[in-house]
Amino acid sequence: MAKKKIEEKINLDSILFKCRDILRQARNSGSFFEKRDMMLTLVFLRFIGEKFEDGIQKLRQELIAQGLDPDDEEIFAAFFDDATFTDGTYNLPVEARWSTIINTPAPQLNVALDTALHSLATSSKQLKGCFVEGTFTTRNLAPNDIKKIVDEVNKINHKAFGEEKDLIGRVYEYFLKEFAVNATKEEGEFYTPHDAVQLIAAMIEPFDGTLYDPCCGSGGMFIQSTDLIREKHGDISRINIYGQEKEPATYRLAKMNLALRGLSHHLGEEADSTFTHDLHKGIYFDYIMANPPFNLKGWYDPNLKNDARWADYVTPPESNANYAWILHMLSHLRANKGVAGFLLANGALGDSDTVEIRKKLIQNDKVEAIVILPRDLFITTDISVTLWILNQNKKGGNYHGRALRNRENEILFMDLRMWRENPVKGENFKKVKLITEQIQRAADIYHTWQTEGTDGMHYEVPELYRSVGIAEIEKQSWSLVPSKYIEFIDHDLDIDFTAEMSRIQAEMRSVLAQEKQSQKLMEDAFRGIGYGID
Repeated sequence: MAKKKIEEKINLDSILFKCRDILRQARNSGSFFEKRDMMLTLVFLRFIGEKFEDGIQKLRQELIAQGLDPDDEEIFAAFFDDATFTDGTYNLPVEARWSTIINTPAPQLNVALDTALHSLATSSKQLKGCFVEGTFTTRNLAPNDIKKIVDEVNKINHKAFGEEKDLIGRVYEYFLKEFAVNATKEEGEFYTPHDAVQLIAAMIEPFDGTLYDPCCGSGGMFIQSTDLIREKHGDISRINIYGQEKEPATYRLAKMNLALRGLSHHLGEEADSTFTHDLHKGIYFDYIMANPPFNLKGWYDPNLKNDARWADYVTPPESNANYAWILHMLSHLRANKGVAGFLLANGALGDSDTVEIRKKLIQNDKVEAIVILPRDLFITTDISVTLWILNQNKKGGNYHGRALRNRENEILFMDLRMWRENPVKGENFKKVKLITEQIQRAADIYHTWQTEGTDGMHYEVPELYRSVGIAEIEKQSWSLVPSKYIEFIDHDLDIDFTAEMSRIQAEMRSVLAQEKQSQKLMEDAFRGIGYGID
């Protein structure tokens, strides 16, 4: 089974590599971002077309099961001319269907693709803004080039690669990695791995209410967390999605991703900076999940100096946005209820220029848990990452059917850096993953610590986790680095040095005896042939 999954991933990369190669050599293919936009738009058309075709096939089967003939003219007109679906599938106009696109002659493909985009934008409010109309005629790739790319994209489908995968996100991740790795590292643009999202969702349990991501990227956090909601409760209509994204192309991608899955969402009317133009100002959320750009520079604007989001703290340093993200998310958490889980670079745990903000966050009892993750979880960076959990209510009470104890003035530290036993095979780079059992174990550690009956002052396992009081954190100058609190065992202390030295000495005596014996044999041999030994 594992082998099959590896082969599928290699095949997907192979398809995308061919597309990348065609675009690199094609005339008028444009910049990296234009190439990426073309590919993502094609993949979107492919997936939305596949979903429509599956919906039609399912509808046919339902009619047959009811004893109706789907090919009868009257039945067809009643059910298929204006088909409606309850699972988020869009009823596509003929010109926007993948079956139409794939059968279009090469010289007409650019026009056909833009016709499809225009048709979608005008027929659906949810799909409007998902893509740039005129993408293909503007670039006007040669017929042979656009045909080869469309044929390659035709090979990508959920039947081959698994419906559970965020395939649009996977395509996005590929192009980040293959086209512009250096640029994306500088800009902090990373696709969040599935296992990292699952860990956050498993810990904070965003099962109902409002869910917000202030830097939502391609929407992967939403897509993957709703998978967990379906698994646990089955009803994703219980969650309302809110997000914001600065980059126009990525904003469109998020809209594509959410629209493809029929998820209702509020991403604002435009792409814009969360810091300088908060599109959801004044709204408070039950849950926040985020993977902000790591160590983002260039975020600051002079107008932000006295911003209300950090009025109770101090203005975050201009050189790095980590604490600006923390305070922004805190400002959007629902009072006495909201929970946030987000990823940050490890440097944020003990930066000297943010100690005053960190101190006040701890004193105000907003930090609930700090979890160091294994290295190499991300494809586009090997940076070490921490999961932070903020909680507006550490006083206890009922939460998703669990009776929580009072955890005021305590913080749970976890260190998962040793959980590296699951390397991802079939990749041309180093990568590890957290498997389902590990994610569940981490969530269980956290939930047990929260639950009534647990003694927070004696909750620890060396080299893995420990609950720590604020007084001890103050003694460590308000550092949130887990290794300052979790006991790490010096395994050298387990050695019986007397016995070990005796063993080493015995081995040395044995070696010396062997050398003496060898020397004697050599001397005897030389004497036997008449040579003297000095």
